[in-house]
Amino acid sequence: MPKLSVIVPVYWNEQSLSPLFARLLEIEKGLYQEKVELELIFVDDGSGDNSLQELLKIKQKRPSTRVIKLSRNFGAIHASKTGAQFVTGDAFLMLAADLQDPPELILEMVERWQAGTKFVICVRRNRDDPLLSRIFASIYYGLVRLYVIKDYPKGGFDLALMDKVMLPYLQNSGKFIYTPLFMHSLGFRSETIYYDRQKRLYGHSRWTFQKKLIASLDVLLGFSVIPIRIMSLIGLAVSTISFCYGAWIITNAFLGRVDVRGFATIIAILSFLLGTIILMLGIIGEYLWRIFEEVNKRPEVVIEAIY
Repeated sequence: MPKLSVIVPVYWNEQSLSPLFARLLEIEKGLYQEKVELELIFVDDGSGDNSLQELLKIKQKRPSTRVIKLSRNFGAIHASKTGAQFVTGDAFLMLAADLQDPPELILEMVERWQAGTKFVICVRRNRDDPLLSRIFASIYYGLVRLYVIKDYPKGGFDLALMDKVMLPYLQNSGKFIYTPLFMHSLGFRSETIYYDRQKRLYGHSRWTFQKKLIASLDVLLGFSVIPIRIMSLIGLAVSTISFCYGAWIITNAFLGRVDVRGFATIIAILSFLLGTIILMLGIIGEYLWRIFEEVNKRPEVVIEAIY
């Protein structure tokens, strides 16, 4: 019997775990009718509430469930990748614990997988999120489509079913990959399911603006060489303008038309050039930091316990 592995990263999701588990049990019944076995893998990403206790209750009710506890919060992406290390199914997916992505989509995704599709993505048609979150998401996905992957879904996606053939690439990926974008970049033909993202009913999001910004930098710097090329083009343009300006100054000096005035102009040009240099050094530093993190052998996550 084919098996589907569902990885659920958990971070301060105490209230949503019970209703999530109830819905997953209903989905398991539907999968059983399709002759598909369900493997549940929960990863406690250093939650400070009673999420672990709730997960252990779930394991008592369903002993085959696997619960992994990380030593601290490492982030949803890293928690999901940790869960992927324990996958034994013929297909797998990552499911958010907050129930904003309806778990019932799993049944339709499995149908398409059984029909031969190795990569099924669920794209958000609408999202019931705060205005600022929607604006940030629109800008972010616009940059992704512009600089990284041209055909990436406009609304992005978090929920996707992947065949086991894609699993080794995820398991062996680097620290700073963004899982949906990475899996999409592998080039497997995908099928799309559209849905409306639900309003959050349990707790509040821990996906802060700072975390979103860091994740955005990881995507833009980890998947694209465009920032470096933009820097090169800016450097070329500034160098050309500076050369022309220097030639103009030298020509005027030979012709005796040097004007001693222009202190404000000089300061403005120096400020612009220094600001540009500092910005470029900052971008280079971001790339170098990610390289350093990859080679210093510091663990991506620390597993404290496996239940």
